[in-house]
Amino acid sequence: MIQVRPSEQMRDLGVVQYGAPVLAEPACAFDLPAEREAAEQVIEQLFSSMERIGRVHPFAKGMGIAAPQIGVGRAAAVVQSPDPGTPAIVLINPRITGRSSEVDEQYEGCLSFFDVRGLVPRPLRITVETTTLEGPVVTTTYERGLARLVHHEIDHLDGLLYTARMRTGAAPIPVEQYRQTGRTWAYGQ
Repeated sequence: MIQVRPSEQMRDLGVVQYGAPVLAEPACAFDLPAEREAAEQVIEQLFSSMERIGRVHPFAKGMGIAAPQIGVGRAAAVVQSPDPGTPAIVLINPRITGRSSEVDEQYEGCLSFFDVRGLVPRPLRITVETTTLEGPVVTTTYERGLARLVHHEIDHLDGLLYTARMRTGAAPIPVEQYRQTGRTWAYGQ
């Protein structure tokens, strides 16, 4: 039987892989409500991709996908909490407006280079402004694992991969060496 690398599996599911120019460029914001139909189409594509990927790979820590990861250079992403039954978070034109000084470091993976995991420091709390389809801006605060997921996707929209957030000298490890698969991120109380 031929072994398929995790990154090849994601590529086959329609996820743009590391090295593609769209992943390194800032995404273009939507002019809402004027571009509502275009934004809805991108969001629909993101949900469809998430569903397809979720059928093949379980994500115990939640998951997210940004428009550049499906080859669309627009400022939209979707994040699914690890909590069953929790509605997905839709991020349109997101911008981090605040972050806690308290940071923790956890392993992250990325659908666009799924063969490795990296230890990434991130704030434990972020405040994010997003645009609704109707045009108004909404502010939401995310904490812990959800803050990590949302921040990761916003980085994609800014043309950054998590490796840009890793400490100097740190390198991703092969997924085979990553031993926390299937466990939720641990946070001290």
